[in-house]
Amino acid sequence: MSDADQLTGVKPLAGKVAIVTGAGQGLGATFATELARAGASIVIGDISSTEETYRAIESIRRNVAAVRLDVTDGRSVAAMVDVAIRQFGSVDILVNNAAISGILKLQPLTEISSDDWDRVLAVNTRGTFECIKAVVQPMKKAGYGKIINLASGTAIKGSPGLAHYVASKGAVISLTRAAARELGDFGIRVNAIAPGLTMSAGILNNASWNSDVVSRNVATRAIKREVYPEDLIGTLLFMASPASDFMTGQTICVDGGSVMI
Repeated sequence: MSDADQLTGVKPLAGKVAIVTGAGQGLGATFATELARAGASIVIGDISSTEETYRAIESIRRNVAAVRLDVTDGRSVAAMVDVAIRQFGSVDILVNNAAISGILKLQPLTEISSDDWDRVLAVNTRGTFECIKAVVQPMKKAGYGKIINLASGTAIKGSPGLAHYVASKGAVISLTRAAARELGDFGIRVNAIAPGLTMSAGILNNASWNSDVVSRNVATRAIKREVYPEDLIGTLLFMASPASDFMTGQTICVDGGSVMI
């Protein structure tokens, strides 16, 4: 039985429409696939190819659409939302997963260029803002919506070598709270997942995250093992489903107990 089945029933998201950004690979691909298993119609977006994710979801259910997405471009984001509404009738769930993360190398903040700082903040923080802004009207019209932002445990505990990334995810946590306050009266819930260092494709292929660095990270956890994309699915489905309808403005850490708040 899948996580979706264990949560609230066979298809807890049946009839819902979900958008997942950054769904070409890694966490986004896993999120989109599991939301489809839970019964949702899916729109996947990424600046890179989504073909593999599309095929995986299509093998589960036919209700899937893919778009080329640049989350820093408001017109690109609006076009993605338009596809969801035209093809499936609504936007019930937004998963703001698109981010620059796995390709970043560890380096002192004094060596991070201003251009790199701006690029990370533009994608990770402003991209989240652009996507939230684009779904507000259709969610207001429906009187209901779930917005799930991807933060990071590093934004809570701090982490050397990734000042731009940590700052961007700290801003996502604050944006989650601000949006939750502003949108609650319209039935829109806004929450965030803060994963620990997750063994996604990007991390596994990044020389900065060698075995020593990963081992030191694991040692900070109460549950001392690596985090995998599948570890986040239960929290994702809870946030996307009616089970979390009375929760908003919250950030849940899923990192084996490295961060405890």
